[in-house]
Amino acid sequence: MKKGKVYIVGAGPGDVGLLTVKGLKCLQKAEVVVYDFHLNAQILNYINHNAEFIYAGKRGGKHDMTQDNINRTLVEKAKEGKIICRLKGGDPFVFGRGGEEAEALVDEGISFEVVPGISSSVAAPAYAGIPLTHRAYSSSFAIVPGYEDVTKKESSINWAGLATGVGTIVFLMTVKNISKVCEKLIEHGRNPGTPVAVVRWGTRADQTTLVGTLENITELVKANHIKPPAVMVVGEVVNLRKKLKWFEDKPLFGQRILVTREHTEGFDPLEELGAEIVEFHTIRIVPPDDWTELDRAIEKIDFYNWLVLTSVNGVKFFFRRLIERERDIRDLKGVKICAIGTKTAAEINKHGIKVDLIPKEFNAEGLVEAFIKANNSERLDGVRILLPRAQDARAVFPEKIKELGGEIDVFTAYKTEKPATHGKRMKRFLKEGKITIATFTSAATFNNYMEIMGEDAIDLLKDVTIAVIGPVTAKAVEKAGLKVGIMPQVATVDAMVNAIKEKIAK
Repeated sequence: MKKGKVYIVGAGPGDVGLLTVKGLKCLQKAEVVVYDFHLNAQILNYINHNAEFIYAGKRGGKHDMTQDNINRTLVEKAKEGKIICRLKGGDPFVFGRGGEEAEALVDEGISFEVVPGISSSVAAPAYAGIPLTHRAYSSSFAIVPGYEDVTKKESSINWAGLATGVGTIVFLMTVKNISKVCEKLIEHGRNPGTPVAVVRWGTRADQTTLVGTLENITELVKANHIKPPAVMVVGEVVNLRKKLKWFEDKPLFGQRILVTREHTEGFDPLEELGAEIVEFHTIRIVPPDDWTELDRAIEKIDFYNWLVLTSVNGVKFFFRRLIERERDIRDLKGVKICAIGTKTAAEINKHGIKVDLIPKEFNAEGLVEAFIKANNSERLDGVRILLPRAQDARAVFPEKIKELGGEIDVFTAYKTEKPATHGKRMKRFLKEGKITIATFTSAATFNNYMEIMGEDAIDLLKDVTIAVIGPVTAKAVEKAGLKVGIMPQVATVDAMVNAIKEKIAK
């Protein structure tokens, strides 16, 4: 019988990039994922989606599952022989109750591993420009839970030692109790003028940092309506924020950008500038229902003068099928290659093939013009073209080629479909105003968004800047009664990213 195993994984404080490599590997092989609220939901995109997802809750003191229920679930799933990832915010052994869960597993004889995560106690100050130690300011720090009732007679915290014996103090989960915490520190000898910072949603696009002192931070928190989750830092190191603040100074800090397509590498420059990318795929790229026509074309590939590939996906699916049919690039000898866009050309180059033609304009009209120039004639008589592409793509280019006397076979290499998703989390993000820019790279990405979101779709986007690629996508957006805020002249993701930077960057 297969033995189950539990990986207790720290997911970090919020920035997806802070998830460890080992944590990611555990996620990807998990058959069951038990996860908490205080996670960046984008982490779930890295998980095997055939896995069973179990939400453990824990938001604002309200628990969907008690700790006993969580422990019981981990044990039961492991006894079924499953590989389980217990996904926790921050580090599981730093006020994460990971130790309790590990004990429950040991008591039942279940194998487990702990994958440490980056705790908000160090990450939030770092992203606020506050080092916890510095030779000129502090050589020690302590991490303390801030939720304890400080009015009780017997405290688990040595307030006298903490107030005067530690250089930097980090309080977790202390917003609701902040006035009492400050009073206790002052009462036990800490200078009322000691610098204090409160960092809410550290490492996230909506990170907020308040700086004050022990005697005024409570009023600042109330005046600025700061709510959990937040980290409080007490100590002279807070003064270094003026000099070392970096994250909040990024040009796109505060921007959350919705990406509705698969393969988001092109959006990486926006993250470098401080934006947070939120993936919500409204299309999925899959093979065609029937390969028959493309297979026939591959069998007679030397019949064609040109192979036209219009996208990175087209390249991947065509060459995958070429290999599956027991052919390879040697069969393309004598066939010229045309690529739409530099990214498509780069993907072709990975196969050791030189691209012969890239049109200046990445659309059907630009492609026709490029072929006319390449043929040194206003006609294309005798030119035979193979165009493997997405199902239901525009017919403008094939029709024009035929009008000019050319022969063209258009076969499906892949198709897009709407993923099976309910969009509940994305609806909440949009309603709470957490998305500032929504990007749509095709009419299909937008139309599928509309279907997934249902009757709320338009209202959810009315205060969001909409960025699109190409006039066809823009037309779909405007037909729904929404306004397009960003549309690059060139229909590529790179051009869209540049347009977003130009419009939004500080």
